Amino acid sequence: MFDRAWEWSELTAFATDDGPEATMAVVSGRRRQGKSFLLDSLARATGGFYFCAYEATEAESLRRFGEELGQYSASVAPLRFDRWEQALDALLALGKARPVPVVLDEFPYLARATPSLPSIVQVAYGPRRPEKLASRTRLLLCGSSLSFMGKLLSGTSPLRGRAGLELIVQPLNFRQAADFWGIQDPRLALLVHSVVGGTPAYRREFVRDDVPAGLADFDSWVCRTALSPRSPLYREARYLLADEADLRDRALYHSVLAALASGNATAGRIASCLGRPISDITHPLTVLQDCGLVRREADAFRGNRSVYRVGEPLINFDHAVSRPKLPLLDRGMAEQVWESSRSRFFSAVVGPHFEQICREWVTHFAAPETFGGMPIDVSYGTVADQAQRASYEIDVVVRGAVGQDNGVLLSLGEAKWDQVMGLGHLERLRHAAVLLAERGIDTSSVRLACYSGAGFTDDLRAESHRGDVVLVDLPRLYEGE
Repeated sequence: MFDRAWEWSELTAFATDDGPEATMAVVSGRRRQGKSFLLDSLARATGGFYFCAYEATEAESLRRFGEELGQYSASVAPLRFDRWEQALDALLALGKARPVPVVLDEFPYLARATPSLPSIVQVAYGPRRPEKLASRTRLLLCGSSLSFMGKLLSGTSPLRGRAGLELIVQPLNFRQAADFWGIQDPRLALLVHSVVGGTPAYRREFVRDDVPAGLADFDSWVCRTALSPRSPLYREARYLLADEADLRDRALYHSVLAALASGNATAGRIASCLGRPISDITHPLTVLQDCGLVRREADAFRGNRSVYRVGEPLINFDHAVSRPKLPLLDRGMAEQVWESSRSRFFSAVVGPHFEQICREWVTHFAAPETFGGMPIDVSYGTVADQAQRASYEIDVVVRGAVGQDNGVLLSLGEAKWDQVMGLGHLERLRHAAVLLAERGIDTSSVRLACYSGAGFTDDLRAESHRGDVVLVDLPRLYEGE
């Protein structure tokens, strides 16, 4: 287990809670994050019961469940259940003497075969039901379909208000991912993260610990992993969509993601790219957000404007680099495809990913003194210049707390992956701050910031020494505050 101490502590606290009644938890997260490993380890460490479902009919799932529960309870014969009501009562009976964790992994598979299963769990865990009151079973429902699991406790769902723990197992952040891959060079770490993100399984199972030996080996590594038909990583992005049952017209969802990967970030531009009215892509965008594959970001200075970005690096890589050249890649022409797509990778994949990493750094790693307050909200923004009939894209907008005031504008930042940043970038930020002040926005606490993957000019560094600008380079992203 790597760097899952917080998740493990939350799960063990729930599983060993000595409260007098049965309780329930919901654990979710995209595939390959280690949820099953965590829950199986929890069951083994605490003497609990672990059942992993797969796609099957209700009768087959109940049969398998009875067989595995019989083995767990050392029954002389397999247990037989005709209905899930009986099976859940058997699970509640396990916790009569002590707290016993019970894991139903891949719960969405069970619910697809038995759509009433969430309601059956609701009845089994009714607040005054004697079987629940007499049990200390700690039921954990787990699933990888974020669209399904996200609705399990929300709105009018039968299980709303029933769970004592809701845990989402997230991908490793960019610093954790670098440690997990054993990469010390921050430039190489960010390039690898631009391809595979923070999903742990992509290193172990998918590329069999094939880690690029250095920057000079990165191109070759991409060709022998993400662009190789022999590698499981090659088709993984398409399988991530297949895992989501709510995605009906998969061709449309792939097209929406392809439009996003091509730089079409607004709903209008996506619709125009696909040749469809905006109403046709509203639902796909909502579903992709529910799945965690797309994220919506509101403009910090224009409340009626939002942009959409691909939330999974591997999907962004696949649609920007692999998908347009699949026939060539299937014929084993990875080197030729990469040679022609390398510049697109840096502009369409690494550049936007670097901006997102900078926003994550501010959110999770920047010290409060860096921007003169505690960052609360980090986003992007657009500042209009009416006189010049132009607009300024601000890559990193930081709002935070200063004293008793929340939401104070703390910083305006520009991020450039492949440019040595100089005084021109600083003047651009200064002009944007003036424009905001003219609109009545308080900019008295604003600190300007430049984020660069290529470095800074001596003149800009001199401005930094005078305290006029915050400079963040790759070493600071991965090691500093």
